[in-house]
Amino acid sequence: MFCSIVIRAYNEERHIGKLLAGISQQTIKDVEVILVDSGSSDRTVEIARSHGARIVTIRPEDFTFGRSLNTGIAAATADLIVMASAHVYPVYPDWLERLLEPFRDPQVALVYGKQRGAETSHFSEHQIFHHWFPEQSTLRQSHPFCNNANCAIRRELWEQRPYDETLPALEDLAWARWVFEGGLAVAYSAEAEIIHVHNETWQGVYNRYRREGMAFKQIYPQETFRWMDFWRLLTGNVLSDWREAARQGVFARHALDILRFRWNQFRGTYHGYRQSGPLSWKLKQAFYYPRSQTTGQASAGRRGVQPIEYNLPPAAGGKQEGA
Repeated sequence: MFCSIVIRAYNEERHIGKLLAGISQQTIKDVEVILVDSGSSDRTVEIARSHGARIVTIRPEDFTFGRSLNTGIAAATADLIVMASAHVYPVYPDWLERLLEPFRDPQVALVYGKQRGAETSHFSEHQIFHHWFPEQSTLRQSHPFCNNANCAIRRELWEQRPYDETLPALEDLAWARWVFEGGLAVAYSAEAEIIHVHNETWQGVYNRYRREGMAFKQIYPQETFRWMDFWRLLTGNVLSDWREAARQGVFARHALDILRFRWNQFRGTYHGYRQSGPLSWKLKQAFYYPRSQTTGQASAGRRGVQPIEYNLPPAAGGKQEGA
């Protein structure tokens, strides 16, 4: 078995089929797919089984992101573990190949890949993806930022340190921090690209960043997020997004959406810090600060590699569990 792919899901019938279809078209065929379901009431499990996935379950009341991953990885058999959110899908047929390629270096413990938004994503979400996931790969990253929506790790290291099941989010950051402190490497693969579909309400955006704020405070208890940070980051990111929207000629269409997204993002972060200190500069850059060169344009594509063609009928219903 070349790798095991662990997918955590709850009521994902609208998206899971596309992800599994994309996996079936990968250049790497020797994979096992494990779906960790936390009580879906729709056709998620049925669709996953029809694609040959193995199903493991946890009770909804026992769910955390870390526990879901630990349950799935414990059931896996391969030495390399790939993790994918149920509402993502690969762009290219060599997604797995490029995601796992950096493991040729025995010092690489974790690899995460590029993410881009879907057509339905908020304008600011596109900006965040372009900021967090640049166009150039990095084989030895200088900070522990990563994201388990499109990520791979070595199972032998997970056996030494499973994911923290007490965190409300950012279990990936906590694990990568442990990797860093152990002298191992985190790599980023820009060629391992997926589309990440977020169809959240404004309350959903607020709640996502609130739980991430709570988790960040647990991981870095000395850090702070003050009222002045809220206003500085809100103003800076809104103005940056507005400038980019104007440059693209879509300011009138997205101006209010940008304001509402950033308001809920940083309001959630602020309240998360209240519920659970100063941020390191590199992590502040990775999580919050806009770059002037960031654009919301789609990737230009990869020379010589054709994207996967998806022709799947849409499924009704479904809701997302999280990132």
